Amino acid sequence: MTMDSGGPGTRRSIAAQLRMLGVRPGGTLLVHAGLRQLGFVCGGPQALVLALRDALGPDGTIVVPTHTPDNSDPAQWRDPPVPVDWWPLIRAEMPGFDPAVTPSRFMGVLAETVRCWPGALRSSHPHVSFAALGPAAEQVVAGHTRADMLGEGSPLARLYDLDAHVLLLGVDHGVNTSLHLAEYRLPAPPREQLGAAIRTADGGREWVWWQDVRLDETDFDALGRDLEATGAVRTARVGTGTGRLMRQRAAVDFAVGWFARNRTTEDA
Repeated sequence: MTMDSGGPGTRRSIAAQLRMLGVRPGGTLLVHAGLRQLGFVCGGPQALVLALRDALGPDGTIVVPTHTPDNSDPAQWRDPPVPVDWWPLIRAEMPGFDPAVTPSRFMGVLAETVRCWPGALRSSHPHVSFAALGPAAEQVVAGHTRADMLGEGSPLARLYDLDAHVLLLGVDHGVNTSLHLAEYRLPAPPREQLGAAIRTADGGREWVWWQDVRLDETDFDALGRDLEATGAVRTARVGTGTGRLMRQRAAVDFAVGWFARNRTTEDA
């Protein structure tokens, strides 16, 4: 944790910095955050959520990724892999995804704080769910389709419809999930088989398979640098870190063209 001679970040100071960055009342904001880069914040993730709500006002909505990448086909696990003879047991015993209780993984403490906040709603996708807090929450998370999981049936597309903004706090474009929506908007993107455990209507669980776009975020950092060069991303200090704010539509539309120019058929 970085100490700053200017004093600790607080709910009030962070809210002021968010307003300076361009966060406006009444907006819908998809937030990706790495709190360590923001330095000491008095109250930690709770204070950050309160600051976001202060900047957005009562008519604004916070959205966070609450993905569960461990609820996936173990045959695709690489970091670390598991023995082949474990695969059938994992598929048979993985608890079915429950939006109310299944924790996210690798999404950060802010995402978990929003997910558990009173009144937050979460989409039902067993692998790439999102949680939302605010008046537009139901509109964002409802009807999250299993197939095309980050495409037109996903909260990302609902955010696009709402002309939402993306806020990267202490993280870079490598985790900018909205860029995946652009992959779905390419002609004939490559697809693969995915699997996850879901809850059944009777309270049980089952393993399901579906076909989906093969996602690839390995070039998102390069894409992000080119996006920033267009002036589409506002940057400013938040805490002791960097905040990046952009219209999601601008990022997605730019990414569609960028992928078409920079990805070969084999790499797409």
